[in-house]
Amino acid sequence: MKTVGIAYFDCFSGISGDMVLGALVDAGAGLPAIEQELRKLKLDGWSISSAKVKRDAIFGTHVSVETREEHQHRGLPEIVRLIDAAGLAPRAAERAKKIFTRLGEAEARVHQIPIERVHFHEVGAVDSIVDIVGAAVGFELLGVDEFACSALDLGAGQVATAHGVLPVPAPATAELLRGTPTFSSGIQQELVTPTGAAIVTALSSRYAEMPQMTLRAIGYGAGHADFPEKPNLLRLLVGENPVDEPGERWAAPVTVIETNLDDMSPQIYGYFAERALAAGALDVFSTPAQMKKNRPGLMVTLVCEPQNAARLIDLVFRETTTIGVRTHEVRRKTLDREFLPVETPFGEVRMKVSRMNGSVLNATPEYDDCKRIAAERGIPLKQVIAVASFEFQKRNEKHK
Repeated sequence: MKTVGIAYFDCFSGISGDMVLGALVDAGAGLPAIEQELRKLKLDGWSISSAKVKRDAIFGTHVSVETREEHQHRGLPEIVRLIDAAGLAPRAAERAKKIFTRLGEAEARVHQIPIERVHFHEVGAVDSIVDIVGAAVGFELLGVDEFACSALDLGAGQVATAHGVLPVPAPATAELLRGTPTFSSGIQQELVTPTGAAIVTALSSRYAEMPQMTLRAIGYGAGHADFPEKPNLLRLLVGENPVDEPGERWAAPVTVIETNLDDMSPQIYGYFAERALAAGALDVFSTPAQMKKNRPGLMVTLVCEPQNAARLIDLVFRETTTIGVRTHEVRRKTLDREFLPVETPFGEVRMKVSRMNGSVLNATPEYDDCKRIAAERGIPLKQVIAVASFEFQKRNEKHK
């Protein structure tokens, strides 16, 4: 029977990048295997080690990254290029890029600049890159497919950063945690770091008690400090649930946001849809609706990951004429999907391939690739799409 792997972040003492890495190693993700993948990043002058430590009455694993690099600021495009060039497992690479992108979006909002101009300070350093990419690799080694998270203890007080002394949680951390359940135990420490917040909010699809699963591994990741009030540990619980049907499975729950409009210009809708997709919506669409007083209108629907719902609801209120929204959580049944490159006479095109029980059911040329080639070569878009589909089908037949 096929199963889906689940990881639950128990953030009773917050979360940081090194705590996530420590919890993964403690749960059974081998540090040598993680390091082997990390060496593909072509970053020099660093070493990684782990040690068993005691925090209050509980033992956990502390992972330490030592680096000789002078403090360096890296932008999101540079980090994405490093990850793309490393040849990591596809899902690990996508998760790492998703975490950095989420962090970049938060920094852009805090500093009121385009995301392309964001240069990470602490998070752009080698040790933070190792923490984030190492975490993505560790989750892949443990076979984790879905993530859930508890409420997060933020701590309290102030923290010294590259931007000076800031309140806890730091502005970027607070931005990352929008829509996420949090609390403060009053400990005068920064318990949730930007790296930790980015990891947990980029990956988690729900925030609640531990989900139902057959528990198979438990890891405790230790932070640097040792608090008298409680253990400075992140607990990671890893388990699995059976998949309903071979070849297909329930995807993580998503949130649906709906509103009805009868007084908004179509020009505004087009702009709003673009903004919503850029802000993290998985889908945006409209349906004709008959409104009060027999007015024709639209029901606008957004589908998003739960952690992005609050931000998107704010966007709906700011950018449309609505005065109210409805939300509900839904489950999605999905086919296994992947992108495969195919060579055509016009250049390489990615094909979005969907499978069930290992058999290809759908294969669609990636629109952006076809659009770019059509514009560069001055040929019809429909011709590029047709040729890409033909070349993929030809290659598929050879491998049968």
